[in-house]
Amino acid sequence: MPITQSAKKAIRGSLRKKAVNDQKKRVMKEVIKKFEKAVKGDKAEAIKMLPTAFQVIDKASKTGIIKKNNAARKKSRLSRLVK
Repeated sequence: MPITQSAKKAIRGSLRKKAVNDQKKRVMKEVIKKFEKAVKGDKAEAIKMLPTAFQVIDKASKTGIIKKNNAARKKSRLSRLVK
């Protein structure tokens, strides 16, 4: 357990940041799942959803939720599904 006041404050801040990061990661995963489901159903709808999926992945990468190469790999795999 943290003893000093600053350590307690750091724990509170890290918990807030973790909550935000978990929320963004969950949104990213949901968008990817919706996209993959759309690819199986309607390709035209999936093509419309692709920029949104890329945008969510890029934002997650920019804020450090996922790494740069992980984002590039996800985007590559999604674009390959449309073809």
